[in-house]
Amino acid sequence: MSRRVVVTGMGAVTPIGIGVEAFWEGIREEKTGFAPITRFDATEYKCRLAAEVKDFQPENYMDKKSARRMELFCQFAVAAAGEALQDAGLDMEKEDAYRVGCSIGSGIGSLQAIEREYGRLVEKGPSRVGPLFVPLMISNMAAGNVSIAFGLKGKSLNVVTACATGTNSIGEAFRAIQYGDADVMVAGGTEAAVTPVGIAGFTSLTALSDSTDPARCSIPFDKDRSGFVMGEGAGVVILEELEHARKRGAHIYAEVLGYGCTSDAYHITSPAEDGSGAARAMTNALADGNVTPGEVTYINAHGTATHHNDLFETRAIKLAFGEHARNLKINSTKSMIGHLLGAAGAVEFIACVKELQEGFIHRTVGLQESEEELDLDYCKESCQAQIPYALSNSLGFGGHNASILLGNMRN
Repeated sequence: MSRRVVVTGMGAVTPIGIGVEAFWEGIREEKTGFAPITRFDATEYKCRLAAEVKDFQPENYMDKKSARRMELFCQFAVAAAGEALQDAGLDMEKEDAYRVGCSIGSGIGSLQAIEREYGRLVEKGPSRVGPLFVPLMISNMAAGNVSIAFGLKGKSLNVVTACATGTNSIGEAFRAIQYGDADVMVAGGTEAAVTPVGIAGFTSLTALSDSTDPARCSIPFDKDRSGFVMGEGAGVVILEELEHARKRGAHIYAEVLGYGCTSDAYHITSPAEDGSGAARAMTNALADGNVTPGEVTYINAHGTATHHNDLFETRAIKLAFGEHARNLKINSTKSMIGHLLGAAGAVEFIACVKELQEGFIHRTVGLQESEEELDLDYCKESCQAQIPYALSNSLGFGGHNASILLGNMRN
């Protein structure tokens, strides 16, 4: 029999607040993080809005020397992991460090390092490229730096599945504990891709919204949606084997019940048009958790506000849940924080935990009217509701589909 896995700590760095409580307060207040880009001059860019993290000071979370040896995506990860570990009350001096692992992914790593060092290469020649360029840039350094910072010597993973990275990272950490590879996993995702080439690349792909109105730029499931808004930040959670958590008297937020993954094997950017791959990921997660579709009342959708995603994800939900799909509450956290790419699923996981705790389902902010085929309940308004289970979806370029099922603690 596989071991039970619970959530005992959470940490977040988001465009609407640094720290889980600030993030959740922003969610409850329907705060949005969209504003003109400040990280570079975007005057000549078609897409000029982003959801940037505000007032982040790395020296508040690590010493200056360590901060200088990390790119922003790693700094976000270390900050969120530190909060999560403190929240969990995990004393590493009392733990077998080889039983505490790390699974923190990034979809991209550091575009900033690539831009900066390529500039040096072109302007000054190959000998002037920095000696730390590669270790600063590669995406596994989020897991590496978190492990170094906090002395985590167990399994260390870097999952890269584009926009499904955060959910896959937490799901693989869940599996590691289930199968006995670890007792505790520090898990999540991080991203910092608001850079000239990042914005230009996604704009050329026609994935980004070109709206200049912060109130209407990220509107998942709305008939006027025009693409996503780039966000940044990190979400990290502490997953723990149930008996390990009980023995040390840890506070338990929720239980991770199921995890499902599939591949569309269809297209490098578009989900499968019939939603079959995402549907199977959802039903796999439910089966893994021994939960029937009829028992689920709430889905935190991938909900990017691109035309294809919201339409095909709706088809997937209908395929997975049948007529019961019309009874589901479905929302998109991206309506407030934008699309955090590799961090999205992890921050949305934290939103799900808070919603389970408080019996509160947040609004899909900005949603006014959907088109004919988008005929489910996408939460035009927030509501209080008893939520036995929360299902969180993430769909990534390349056809990666991941769903994770959470619930309040079972007996």
